[in-house]
Amino acid sequence: MPELPEVEAVRQSLDKKIKQKIVKKVIVKNRNLRFKVKNNFESFFKNQKIKRIERFSKYLILFLSNNFICLIHLGMSGTIHLIDKRKTNYQTNTSFYSFPMLPKKHNHIEFIFDDFRLVYNDPRRFGFFEILKDINELKKRFKKFGPEPFNSEFNLKYIYYYLKGKKKNIKNFLLDQNFVSGIGNIYASEILYLSKIKPDKKANNLSIDECKKILTNSRKVLKIAIFKGGSSIRNFRNISGKEGGFQKDFKVYQREGLNCKRLNCNGIIKKKIINNRSTFFCNFCQK
Repeated sequence: MPELPEVEAVRQSLDKKIKQKIVKKVIVKNRNLRFKVKNNFESFFKNQKIKRIERFSKYLILFLSNNFICLIHLGMSGTIHLIDKRKTNYQTNTSFYSFPMLPKKHNHIEFIFDDFRLVYNDPRRFGFFEILKDINELKKRFKKFGPEPFNSEFNLKYIYYYLKGKKKNIKNFLLDQNFVSGIGNIYASEILYLSKIKPDKKANNLSIDECKKILTNSRKVLKIAIFKGGSSIRNFRNISGKEGGFQKDFKVYQREGLNCKRLNCNGIIKKKIINNRSTFFCNFCQK
């Protein structure tokens, strides 16, 4: 599933291509996504301008000129393709996973612009599109979500007192969107490695210094990942056909059995299943 850096890379791609462009029409070929696409979905977009594209957590947010807002979640396998009418046989995929070119199957929704079309492809159909009537409804939609790592509300005091007395392990908290929004499995492992914290350590055993490391390294890891365009563990491309590059910087993720990259550490990277998710860590320097 794409995490915050990958979704941000898609947002930046779309911002360059569809911002201030008018949607001529929308074609829904399959309404049976994670949540069924409403029968009047097409009418919200017809002849409307995409005023801006934002992101919260792992959600793309399209603001329309009629003041309606569209949330997009890519799910497990959703990809967005941009098909330019003037070009053929080039990279189309702005998203995470799947093929860089537009597949022949599972193209569920098309947004038609003057010179190009945007196609949503999703083989597993866990993604969804949701229409909200205004900014107040948007705020209500995310009311139960925790702050993003870059938000000032995600600070040392918040982390320490939120985790204080909690017996769940820290890896699960980093994946808990009620605690912090946008961190997924890949980046949780990398954050805990840089923080020298074992992923199954109980939250109530964390010191204030360890909480500070989680704060600092959450921002550090995600900032670098966004700068490098996310992690291309399969075939991620932005609108320029450029791969994400953060996977080249993985310290632990998918490095099971390899030596720890930390200077003067003799540890080996181990893999452990925590809450049905593959977790990677150094068996020596993470305590």
